[in-house]
Amino acid sequence: MTERGGAHVLTSPVEEYLSWLTVERGRAANTLAAYRRDLMRYETALDELGRTPVTATATDVERYVAGLRRAAQSPASVARALSSLRGLHRFLVDEGLAAHDPTTDIEAGRLPVRLPKAIGEAEVTGILESVSGDDPISRRDRALLELLYGTGARVSEAVGLNLTDLAGGDGLVRLYGKGSKERLVPLGAHAGRALARWLEPQGRDQLTPERWRRRGDAEAVFLNARGGRLSRQGAFAVVQARAGALGKPIGPHTLRHSCATHMLAHGADVRVVQELLGHASVTTTQLYTKVTNEHLRAAYEAAHPRARPRA
Repeated sequence: MTERGGAHVLTSPVEEYLSWLTVERGRAANTLAAYRRDLMRYETALDELGRTPVTATATDVERYVAGLRRAAQSPASVARALSSLRGLHRFLVDEGLAAHDPTTDIEAGRLPVRLPKAIGEAEVTGILESVSGDDPISRRDRALLELLYGTGARVSEAVGLNLTDLAGGDGLVRLYGKGSKERLVPLGAHAGRALARWLEPQGRDQLTPERWRRRGDAEAVFLNARGGRLSRQGAFAVVQARAGALGKPIGPHTLRHSCATHMLAHGADVRVVQELLGHASVTTTQLYTKVTNEHLRAAYEAAHPRARPRA
């Protein structure tokens, strides 16, 4: 590890790996930032041993991972850190920069299955229909909420929407997911109607500034009260404020999870939901089937006269 201006910087093989992830694998900016943090900590630990990722041994990796666990890192954080190390060392071997991969026999440990959190259909309807004002902010908030639930979009996908992504006139919206992967998803009648009201002169135009402060804001579908593109934090605030009456910690991802859970509960094929949500693997989508199965079991045990043994 070298230093520049008093600050540690990654060695060139690690920078090459991050560049490869960007160019060849199309990793998202947030993923790259997390990998950079993980690899910075890893190189710092190796530097104290007088080693680099090119010369690291399996013992070095085992000690580093054990240190993460002793530091009370969550199992998910440890697994992500180990994933970043595995990727780095495979890259170094493939590129001929290292003779061996010290992570080959390192076990990650099992991660507990975390079921997505969803709210009931009646609760979602209550949140959506509570936003009924005709002012520009109410129109925007209703359109945002309907879009998040109607399409299952990630919050980053929703705030990243441009007007051209709605321009097809075919009831579809273009979303850009992780790694800038593009997909077309149906809007649905309610989301389409709410977006149309927001895009009327009495809606979005009322928040349009005389002069755009940042390039790209003029194309943004969702604007903040100052006339700039609505941010992720702004979208979170909208959802939390509009769902405040439920007394639950609800954010944009709750609506995404609820969209998937409700579709599966109504018989949608898991592959269709996978495509809608933009999951790279159907395994991720299948987590939602566990949620619907839990709800099914609870309803069955509560209602069926022979579901439980007699006392």
